[in-house]
Amino acid sequence: MEVPAENLIGEEGTGFANLMQTLSVNRIFCAAQAVGIAQGALEIAMNHARERVQFGNTIAHLTPIQFMIADMATAVEASRLLTRKAAQLVDEHDKKAVVFGGMAKTFASDTAMQVTTDAVQVLGGSGYMKENNVERMMRDAKLTQIYTGTNQITRMVTGRALLFQ
Repeated sequence: MEVPAENLIGEEGTGFANLMQTLSVNRIFCAAQAVGIAQGALEIAMNHARERVQFGNTIAHLTPIQFMIADMATAVEASRLLTRKAAQLVDEHDKKAVVFGGMAKTFASDTAMQVTTDAVQVLGGSGYMKENNVERMMRDAKLTQIYTGTNQITRMVTGRALLFQ
């Protein structure tokens, strides 16, 4: 396609490189979105566990619920830290930002999917109800595994970058 010189963005012949750089930054935005989704689902699950009474006590007193909440919170925080590291590398114009952006997107979106699924589990049948929001969060989490490159693609890009660059 011919583009008039005054409409060029960047130098001629650098379009693909510019696209890939933009995609790398967008993966960090996707990771941040996934962290937010996971954090929201975690908070809903924690509030529900503190309020839902079963057999005379809140379900927060059940060890399996405590384990789920602990794992969810740990994964959310690890995702947050990896996403911040990727963003910091972009700000510093470090070449490692591409690798860290892919890792952050992959890890955070997988975390969002797991945390939202676990949140539905903690809420039980009401986890499917629209008014509790976790069913929507689970759908949104799935999208973060797909856009800006599926997680299979980001794993491939990350692995190649680590092994061959």
